[in-house]
Amino acid sequence: MNARTFLDGNKLKQVKANLNGISGASRRRSPKADRSSKLSRPQTVWLDSAAQDRLLRQQSLADAKQGHYLEAIAGLTILIDRNPENATDYNNRGLVHYQCGHLEAAIEDYNAAIRLNPRLASAYNNRANYYAAQGQLLEAIDDYEMAIDLDPTNIRAWLNQGITYRDLELYEEAVENFEHALQIKELLSPNLHDNPTLEAHIYGARGRAHHLAGDWNYAIADYRRALDRTSESDVSVKRMRSQVTRWMQELTN
Repeated sequence: MNARTFLDGNKLKQVKANLNGISGASRRRSPKADRSSKLSRPQTVWLDSAAQDRLLRQQSLADAKQGHYLEAIAGLTILIDRNPENATDYNNRGLVHYQCGHLEAAIEDYNAAIRLNPRLASAYNNRANYYAAQGQLLEAIDDYEMAIDLDPTNIRAWLNQGITYRDLELYEEAVENFEHALQIKELLSPNLHDNPTLEAHIYGARGRAHHLAGDWNYAIADYRRALDRTSESDVSVKRMRSQVTRWMQELTN
């Protein structure tokens, strides 16, 4: 037969105290352990389709800016497949096609953008650039005019139309366009991040119009303004500075 052992009163109190201490410590530690496990557990974040499209659009435009044209076109094509009624995505893809020499694909995308949104000013400006590059100067003038009608503050449309007028030897109209562009630039200058570079392009273009019209003093003054507003160390304006310098040398040498 097994005998049961009984504790005396003092030992029984000591055991109960030890048990209570262990139990309390365990209860105090357990919530911390639970919180720690919750914090360390990876959280799954789900983006809705609109957020996914925004991220893909941002990445595609960044790729285009860095010269990764094929990646940009692939991303924009995915967006168009998802949202076939989005005129802006067609316009952006058309611009990237144009930048990498896919001219037929570019004009198809510009036409699609305008068909979907006849009030998208940037699409008319981009299509006009295509027409100008193809030598279709009258069609370019018309599209630049539409871009300006839809957005009178579109400095690049004023500038590009002025250059096209100059190519048509309509120098007075060209100078007027460049002056409009400069006036708008002054009004919008706090919001233009490329303000000095854009201003330099306008002065260079106006100088060339004066030059070809025979107003050489005005031309030299504008060429100097263009060069003063840019730096020789700025790679982004190297081509423009070289061109303006060459034009000025035609008059000063």
